[in-house]
Amino acid sequence: MSLRAAPSTGFLQSFLAVASASLRPAGPARSFLPLGARSWPAPLLPSIVIPIPGLVSDIWESILKAVPKKKTSHMKKRHRQMAGKGLKDVTSLNKCSGCGRVKRAHYLCPHCVMSIKKWFSNDFSPRREKTEWEKKDQEKRMDQRKHKVDEIKAEESKIDETDIVDRKLHVKLHIGQSLRRKDAHITTSYSSKHFSSTKQQSKQYLQTHTIPDASPADIYSVATTPKHLITASGSSSLHIYSTSPTNDENIPYPLIQTLENAHKLGAHHISVSANGKTAASAGFGGELKIWSCNDEDDTPPWSARGSILDSAENSAAKNAGEIWSIALSEDGQFLAATTFDGRINVWDLNTLTSSEPATKLREYETKGSFGMSVALSSDGEFTASGHANGAVYLFNNTTGRLAHSLQGLVKPVRTVAFSPASKFLAAGGDAKVIALYDVKNGEQVANLTGSQSWVMSLDWSDSGENLLSGAYDGKAKVWSVERRECVATQTESDKTLWAVKWLPKTPMTRNETFVTVGANRSISFYREASGG
Repeated sequence: MSLRAAPSTGFLQSFLAVASASLRPAGPARSFLPLGARSWPAPLLPSIVIPIPGLVSDIWESILKAVPKKKTSHMKKRHRQMAGKGLKDVTSLNKCSGCGRVKRAHYLCPHCVMSIKKWFSNDFSPRREKTEWEKKDQEKRMDQRKHKVDEIKAEESKIDETDIVDRKLHVKLHIGQSLRRKDAHITTSYSSKHFSSTKQQSKQYLQTHTIPDASPADIYSVATTPKHLITASGSSSLHIYSTSPTNDENIPYPLIQTLENAHKLGAHHISVSANGKTAASAGFGGELKIWSCNDEDDTPPWSARGSILDSAENSAAKNAGEIWSIALSEDGQFLAATTFDGRINVWDLNTLTSSEPATKLREYETKGSFGMSVALSSDGEFTASGHANGAVYLFNNTTGRLAHSLQGLVKPVRTVAFSPASKFLAAGGDAKVIALYDVKNGEQVANLTGSQSWVMSLDWSDSGENLLSGAYDGKAKVWSVERRECVATQTESDKTLWAVKWLPKTPMTRNETFVTVGANRSISFYREASGG
């Protein structure tokens, strides 16, 4: 490299010597001149050659590496992920912040989207101006509506309190239907909005009757048939009440039979078939007894049919916990029972006689956790069990294999129940949550939250629209399966409700009625306070 400078020759020579001494090892001094200087005459300003060592190139590369490159910030990456470029497919469920219903995570709520579409279609549709005749006709109808309401208020003092709500609802529905028929072309949007809002109101249930001190000990289980109600308690007897309509208003559910010494140590579970002809009861001593109902009026309705022994030993005394939760099929032919070591046994009761035990058809094995609850589907295809480790198992009775292992509850599952159409399975327990599962694919479709204590019992209504639950804190709740929320709460005391049941609907009953039993040793009946 050659540089031309203006300083004198002596100064340059002195600088060259210093530069050469610092960059080269000690040795005889040399003068470096360009090749052209030997053939050409000396210029006015002499040329200087400064050698640059190889170290400078390494330094330059290190300088280039130290310069920061263009990088994408973490915030930009996050924005791209949220935009869907790097987001994984999530199938978890959560609650919509708008309507409170269950939806898929990171997806718009379909219910809110549908409501917005309806709102846009109704409120932004073109409306024409009403004519004078239409305005007068509307005022006339409003006067008729007001006159009908005044008549209802005037007649309230003449009718019973229990019929007020039914009569009001009947008249309102009658008026609404007649008006909608007359002016469907004028007030269609108004009537649809009005009746859709009233549909979302909560239900009301009235406590119609209570049987105090129905048992000397806690009542642990209750079963209902179209004609009877059977209770199992810590006492040795089973009590049977009549649910048929009576003329005695003071005793609407009379005690008609007591099965003495049914279980010496008391009974903890009882189950009946849907036709009301077969019942099964499990006692604290480990025994499992079968009962039959006859239709003759001159004899006691229920009598002993036989006992089931869950081992090869021909002994009536069983170990406590060998048979715990029980469930009967709809026709009363099959009986399922859980054990303390997690097994689920299924018997054929058609082979049961007074001298021969029933034939065991299935014995399902699980991971050995205590079987706390069991249920049979109405079509007899599935058997479900809930266990102390929070597991819920669904078995196929046709193939005899495990169909689904249902997850979602990590605490003891005290109750399981199939819907009337065997489409859903409800499970509840110490998690204070009621989980709903799809029986066909085993997926969890909803969580019913709102219970403040352990869920001890579950039962579906005949229509499958409502789910009844009883909790450890003494509260009975009615849940709407469609809305996924609690629509009614009844509290009689703070003592535990061990079991809750809907009474089967009959042609004589218009409204839904359910019964609760528990640690207060009484039987309470609740009726829906609306027309049915």
